[in-house]
Parts: sequence; structure tokens; C-alpha cells
Amino acid sequence: MGVRKLSVEELAEKVAEGSRGHVARAITLVESTRPEHREQAHSLLKLLAPRTGGAFRVGISGVPGAGKSTFIDAMGVKLISEHGHKVAVLAVDPSSSRTGGSILGDRTRMADLANRPQAFVRPSPSAGHLGGVARATRESMLVLEAAGHDVVLVETVGVGQSEVAVSGMVDTFLMLQVARTGDQLQGIKRGILELADVIAITKADGDNEVAARVAARELSIAMKLITSDNTKRRAPVLTCSSYTGQGLDEVWAAVVKHRDELEADGGLTARRLAQQRDWLWNMVREELLESLRTSPEVRGVAANVEARVADESLSALEGSQEILAAYARAVPGLPWAR
Repeated sequence: MGVRKLSVEELAEKVAEGSRGHVARAITLVESTRPEHREQAHSLLKLLAPRTGGAFRVGISGVPGAGKSTFIDAMGVKLISEHGHKVAVLAVDPSSSRTGGSILGDRTRMADLANRPQAFVRPSPSAGHLGGVARATRESMLVLEAAGHDVVLVETVGVGQSEVAVSGMVDTFLMLQVARTGDQLQGIKRGILELADVIAITKADGDNEVAARVAARELSIAMKLITSDNTKRRAPVLTCSSYTGQGLDEVWAAVVKHRDELEADGGLTARRLAQQRDWLWNMVREELLESLRTSPEVRGVAANVEARVADESLSALEGSQEILAAYARAVPGLPWAR
């Protein structure tokens, strides 16, 4: 039975029952950009809304080579087998449609977790642009929460804007770092450090254990230098090994502590309300951009405008006005109509 043969109400019921097949179908629906599917997705999410909001939402990022997939596999299995959680993993990778990404490799490296019935591992959609991928990821997270997954791990593959997008949909942002020879802080942007709620130095095992502890001390000092406000919370810096399991309990305890602190002072509610407000305007921008991109009137003039801008017979400013005017003719009342 395909998604189209199920009513939205029936699909919502199956998702609430935790049916893996129907959860996958629901996520496929919310990932779709087709107008009729978007309408159905909105109805589905409205029906599922009362069952969402109770999960630990954790964003996970890290420099290349930090072992994100291996960490998520080990941590996810531990959360299932030792803590009784149902774990979902989502990836935000706006580059995957251009480069092929590393999603298949990630799934392979998460093989132990992916094979657990209490887990659900989902790669990012090939939407190609960050806004579309972030929207699909956020809505998929709500579907998974409604299906009973009480831990949702959102992995960000890129470095930069995708971290900001993920921080806008999670409660705790966990940054993974690996000890390296030379400058341990090389390549870590201050903006990424400021997003982090918990930092973990991975691969702290064998000959690398001492280097990991050195890197942790240096990062702890760096976190103190970011702000001179001693009353402001600083992200703890821990070490762990995905292979031996050492330190994983401490990393998860730090995540739980951060969430507990947010709940205790009302910060969790405030953070999620702020995320909802930001998401409201993100959705408005995305819908407007999608409407602009798919407008027949815009497509009718876009190629000509681009060609004239390319041969410098038309300025970018003049070209933008022509495109906006074409869009305005399709949507009466907009100020660019002329």
C-alpha cells in the first residue's frame, strides 16, 4: 500500500503506533516539495503535533575525521541497550545532491545502530539547498517524535551554515573534535564554538589518549577566552572513545545535565519558542522563494534577463527588478508590479 492509498488520518494513526514502514512513508511525504504533498504534510504534522516535543533533540557536528558516524553508532547503541531509549538519527547535508555526500558510508558505519528495531536512521533528502534540507529534517524530527523516538540525533555534515541551521532545531548542540598534532585549535571557528553546549574530544584511546586530554585542556581554555562573563555557562570539554566506550557515559550525562538546566530555569521553553518564531520566518522565506522559482512568469523572463546580465547589457539591479515585476504580475498587489 503506497502513501497515496492511505488517508492522512490513517497515516497519522500508523505513525503514532510506531509502524516503521509508515514512519518512513510519512518522512517521504514531508520531504516532498510537490504542492499537493506539502498540503498533505501540513495536515499530517498538525495531527501529530500533540505527540511531539518530548524528545531529547541533540545536534552533532564535528571537524572532518572526528568520527561522527562512529560516535553516533556507539552512543546510539548505548542509549538503546543501557538506557532504554528509542533513538532516531537524521542528517543535514545540503551538499549531498551535488557530490554524492557520505550518506551511504555513514549508514554503513552506523550498521549496528541501524539494525536495531529501536533505532531509525535517515539520510538527508537531496533537496540541494540548505533551506529545503533543514525544513525536511525538522519536519522529519516531528514525525519521529510522534512515533515514540525519545532521542533524536541530528548530524550536520558540513561546516558553517548547516551548524547554524541545526542549532535552530535542537536543545543541545554537541561538537566533536579530534586531537591532532600541532595546533589543536587550528580550523575551529569561534562561531562554531559559541554554538556548542557540550564538546567532546573523540578517539581518546591507545596512543592518542594523552593527546586527547591535552586537546581537551586547550579547548577548555579557549572556551574561557570566548567570553569574559564568568556568570555565563561554558560548554564542558570531555574526552571519549567510540571504540572502547570510555567517556561516552560522561558525554551523555553532560547532554542530560544541559537539558535539565534548561528545563529548570525555563530556558528550554524559551529556546523552543524562539526556534518556532525563527522557523516561522524561515518557512515564509522558503515558500516565497519556491513560489518565485516555480512561477511561469518568472521562468519566462529569467533566461533572457540572465543572458543580458551576462553580456553586461543589463545591470543586476535592473535584472532583479524585471524578475520581481514578472513575479508581481502573477501575484497582483505586490509593490514591484509595473
